[in-house]
This record gives sequence, C-alpha cells and structure tokens, in this order.
Amino acid sequence: MVRTVRRPLFAACVSLSALLLAACSVDGTAAPGEIDVRKLEVGSFSVDKFTYPQDAAGHGALLEGFRMADAVVPSIAIDSSLVYGRGGRATVDAEDATKTALAAPSRAVLEKNNLITAFAASGSDKADLPGSKVTDATTVTDMVLRFADTATAKTAAQGLEDADFGVAPDLNKKLSLSQYPAALIHWRPGVATMGAFLPYKEFVISLFIERPRADQQDLLDWVRKTLDVQVAALDKFTPTPQSKLSSLRVDPDNLLARAVVEDRGADTPDPRSFAVYGGNKIVQNANNQTTLVKAVADSGADAFATADTATVIRTRDSAGAQLLMTALVADESDHYDTIDAPKDVPGAKCVQLNSKGDKDSEYKNRCYVVYKRYIGVVSSDDEPEVRQKIAAQYALLANSL
Repeated sequence: MVRTVRRPLFAACVSLSALLLAACSVDGTAAPGEIDVRKLEVGSFSVDKFTYPQDAAGHGALLEGFRMADAVVPSIAIDSSLVYGRGGRATVDAEDATKTALAAPSRAVLEKNNLITAFAASGSDKADLPGSKVTDATTVTDMVLRFADTATAKTAAQGLEDADFGVAPDLNKKLSLSQYPAALIHWRPGVATMGAFLPYKEFVISLFIERPRADQQDLLDWVRKTLDVQVAALDKFTPTPQSKLSSLRVDPDNLLARAVVEDRGADTPDPRSFAVYGGNKIVQNANNQTTLVKAVADSGADAFATADTATVIRTRDSAGAQLLMTALVADESDHYDTIDAPKDVPGAKCVQLNSKGDKDSEYKNRCYVVYKRYIGVVSSDDEPEVRQKIAAQYALLANSL
C-alpha cells in the first residue's frame, strides 16, 4: 500500500545502541482510559502537537495536482480485472510528465501550452514482479493534464497526438470513436498498444492501453470504456480556479503534521514525500484494488497524507480506521510477514519483508497503528527504529487532538 523510495537510515537519540536502552522525552498527557504516551519509547522523534506553514509559497499548482488524485480513476473502476495498482502521482514539470506517461517529443508541447498540473495512475491485471517485465498483461495508464482553458487544452491535445503519431508516421494509423468524436486515437497495426488524447474542458485525458494481443477493435473498446469512467470522474471534480491556486494550503487539516518524521523542517510539497491526497490514492497504490476500494468506501477514508517515510490516513471514525488498517495489512501479506509489534503501543501491527518482496524499492519493516479515526503507517529498514517510530506515531496522533 505505502510503497515508496527507500531513504537513508538515521540514528535516534545519541546512538543506535540507545534505541534499545532508553527513550527520549515525550510530551503530552494521558486522556481518561488511554495509556500515558509519555512512557512510550519514541527515540528522538518529535511527538508534540505541531503545525506546518500553510502558505503554498509558489507550489499551488502542485497542491492542485495532489487534489487531482480524486479526479483520476483507479484502474479497478475501468475493468474489474485490473486489480493490481501500479501507483499514481502528481507533477507540474513538463519533463517529468513526459517521462511518466508520454512520448519523448511531448515535452515541447506541454511547455508551449504551459501545463499547469497533472496526475497519472496506472493499473494492471497482473502483478509487476521485481526484476522482470510482464509481457502478457492488460495495463492502462491514465493521465489527466490541466491547462489554462478549453481552447488551450484542445490545442495541447492535438499537439500531443501529433508528437506521438510523428514518432513513426509511416507505421501508425489514426482511428476514431463515435462515442468520443473529439478523441485523437492511433495505433501501430500489429502492436498490442493504443494511445489516445481527449480534450475535455480545461483538461486533456491521455491514455495508453496495453493488451496481450494486437486487436484494433479490442483496443478501441478499452479506450472507450476507460474514457467512460474517466470523463464521469472529471465531471464530479471541481478544479481550483487558476487565479486561486496560490490560496491552496499545504496541510489544511494538519494531517502531515500528524505524521512522524525525522526533520520537521522538510516541509516543501513533494509528490512522494510531502503530500496530502484524497482517498483514491489508497486504491491506486493497492496490490488488490478490489478489496481496498471497498475498504476505503466502507471506512469513509477521505485523506492520505505522506511525509518522509510515514503515512497518516483519515477515516470516518475509529471503527472505520480499524477496518481499513486490517485491509491494508492484508493487502501486503503476500510479500510481508507478520512480526511482533511493541506491546506497549495499543493495537499496533508490524510486518517484515519476505523473499517475495523487492528489497530495492520497499522497506524491510513496516508498522501500523490506529488512534481514533486516524491510521498511522511507518517504515524503516531497521527493526528497532521502526518499533520506536510506531510508538512515536501513536504518541503524536494522541497529542495532536
């Protein structure tokens, strides 16, 4: 669920040996019926109530990109077979957007038309195994790009289509869909992929469909049904007016401030390490989207905040948090095994990467805990550290209310 780039380890308190011997100071007091979190071993992690600076400070477009996670459908909404989430993230950079889901010549088109922000998500019917490429999978990569207005989006869509088609103009073939006459679609006969661009309002929907066999009508059917659900999702999304992007807040509900981090000074919005997304992001990351989409709905999860190597998820209530935490642990059970959690952290659950996991992209240890309507998830390659971190996470959640 919380797959992330591995980060360097650090020492808590004075030295690594101190991890098992002593705890640093903990602020806060115990509420009736709760443990005294001041007694938890939290190392050097800060657990006092905290608030990050809220000013967008030039990052308003990226904050809007985070909001757009809820405007881009998880792959399970396109087809029930696409259960394996391959993640999703926002970007405001033309080069990064191009590398994420577009042909190389597309960068110039995005720059010329002043891309504001974008969000891309991908899903498949087969797992993306470490160190190997699955060649017989159905995979849909769906990117929504935002521009200044409808006219610019239309111009950008045509430019993106021309750039992509122009990679092999003698081999590519233009196609159309009666249901979406504005969609710009092409494929290369004999190749089991298809690309499409649909200008819609101030957005461009960019699709890349991969199938096990090269069948033109089959690929067109996948483009159509993806557009069916993606257009409907955009209709439900209310974009922030461009003139008001600077008014967006970095951490409006203090969710990032509830996540345990090494350094509270690292507070610049970043798609991977300092961001608040909607509930869709939980599903887009899932190993089994079928289970997680139901758990997200049933739990009322509406926010996913990630800061450094910690995540805080907000649900409807404590029952919803317990339900979703159970689903999150189960979602990773194929490549993480259960290990003992710290006994003094109420309800904590910990897991450790097994031989099926990818040690180059996933942390060795992960722990989960619920406090009221919030779920905290922390990761580390060092087991003593992750045990301190989950204690700190519980204390911080308790002290933040």
